[in-house]
Amino acid sequence: MKKAKYIDHTYLKAFATESDIEKLCQEAIEHDFHSVCINPCWIELAKRKLAGSDVKVCTVIGFPLGANQTQVKAYETEEAVAFGADEIDMVMNVGAAKSGRWDIVQRDMEAVVKASKGVLVKVIIENCYLSVEEMKMACKIVMESGADFVKTSTGFGDYGARFKDVKIMKAVVGDRIMIKAAGGVRTPEDFDKMIEMGVMRIGTSSGTALIQGNESDSAY
Repeated sequence: MKKAKYIDHTYLKAFATESDIEKLCQEAIEHDFHSVCINPCWIELAKRKLAGSDVKVCTVIGFPLGANQTQVKAYETEEAVAFGADEIDMVMNVGAAKSGRWDIVQRDMEAVVKASKGVLVKVIIENCYLSVEEMKMACKIVMESGADFVKTSTGFGDYGARFKDVKIMKAVVGDRIMIKAAGGVRTPEDFDKMIEMGVMRIGTSSGTALIQGNESDSAY
């Protein structure tokens, strides 16, 4: 698979404008990225701008804190799919995980997977807030939930994707589900190393710079 197809070209800032999303979509088409990753309010616009290309529309659920009620996440997912989302990146209930309430965490994920009606689901576990054992448990729960990917970060936490975290995640999930690294992949060298470690998707707002071989100072 060519490098560009590993990239979810991302723009999730609160102040994103129509023109920002249109530019994101145009860049994704030009470089043949896998998807654009955007907030739910922009799904319809992105769908129109990407028409005729094979670039997918990815959106976020329960973003960026993961602290919504399960019913809200499920409804948000249903609406996102109805508006045309091809992929869903949901945020795990981090507080429940830190409380040891893995039953709540799993129920939350399963509700989103069910509401997605077969659309690909990635679960953001937000490693920066987890201990190693919590990270391992979160990966196990993601596998049990029926989701397709486990994802390192929102890009809004204390730090993003780290090699040592990806190594732990890969040891748990193996080839059962895929891994997405998001936030902090700033250089072509970092990009290549993530792929070598088994990462199947990179979430970044600097896909163009990475593909062109330039170092980026963007966090996500």
